[in-house]
Amino acid sequence: MVDACPPTCGEPTAGRFCRNKVADFEKWKAVFDSHTQAHREAGLILQHLWQNIDDPNDVFFLFEVEDISKAKAFITSPAAPDAKEKSGIIGEPEIYFLK
Repeated sequence: MVDACPPTCGEPTAGRFCRNKVADFEKWKAVFDSHTQAHREAGLILQHLWQNIDDPNDVFFLFEVEDISKAKAFITSPAAPDAKEKSGIIGEPEIYFLK
């Protein structure tokens, strides 16, 4: 019999909820998608991505976090400001770690 539940099933997981105001969603999304491998290496697994119905350049997304230390290092890495500029984020992103 195959166990349908992985070893971590039922254990609490951490999450990272973010809000970005962006100049152009399509431009932002292209840069965001180009970081998929870096997200995985930082222990970030995308769960949901939403756009505000009234403002599609108001973006919300939720990652499952496998390793909070790696995730925090990712968002404070020297490459983060360049990615922010390239993707057209306006102001500072709102980032929350949740459990």
